[in-house]
Amino acid sequence: MTAREVVELIKKNHTIPWNDRSRRDTFKAGNPDVTVKGIATTMMTTLDMLKRANAAGLNMIITHEDTFWNDPDDTKDLTENRLYKLKTEYILKNDMVVWRDHDNMHASTPDYTVVGELRSAGLKAPERVSMRPGVIVIPETTFGELAAQVKRSSGARALRCVGDPKAKVSKILIGPGYATPRITPDVDVVIGGEQQEADGGFDNIEYVMDAASLGVAKGVIMLGHVISEQAGMEDFGNWLRTFIPAVPIQFVPAEEPFW
Repeated sequence: MTAREVVELIKKNHTIPWNDRSRRDTFKAGNPDVTVKGIATTMMTTLDMLKRANAAGLNMIITHEDTFWNDPDDTKDLTENRLYKLKTEYILKNDMVVWRDHDNMHASTPDYTVVGELRSAGLKAPERVSMRPGVIVIPETTFGELAAQVKRSSGARALRCVGDPKAKVSKILIGPGYATPRITPDVDVVIGGEQQEADGGFDNIEYVMDAASLGVAKGVIMLGHVISEQAGMEDFGNWLRTFIPAVPIQFVPAEEPFW
């Protein structure tokens, strides 16, 4: 089976009609007609991740985020960049190929990135969860205890929290990557991937800081973009096995960037 044939199977089995207009969901590097020895699913195609996939005998990479350091993987200004040359040479030398599934995954139900993010936070996912799963109600706890649970469950080493750790909380909104939800009066905590601290459409960080000063129970937990969506690519790999049984499929996580 070639990488191109794998992609056609994914398009055929997706839960929604495939959007071919997506500039993200395309081949990014390598030969689409290479024979697939094994598939690695990952959040981000770093060179370290590529090396681990190659060592495991997996030469097709299905990534959720970019490979060449910008959202559309535009390489026209990178042709003389040493890192671009070395990364591309490594992919080609080892008969590897990289393909991305981003827009269509987020448009699907379930959105595996959200399923994985909820699991990473130690929260149960609703059935048929979408990119915006709505308010999740948990037994009342303190914000500090919730943050400690999220850190344990996700394994994140660079978790960032805003708010009073003693505040009592129970109503949570969650969103992957940049889809960190806006905190609202009827929600206690927002858990997201990443967000501007200021100058955004609505500054959750400053709002929660002011809430804490007034004794209002609000909190924000930032997992980081990679951690927030990483686990979902393991779920995505499990889904692939339901219709691609003849090819080894393995989740190869990208490394957490922050420390």
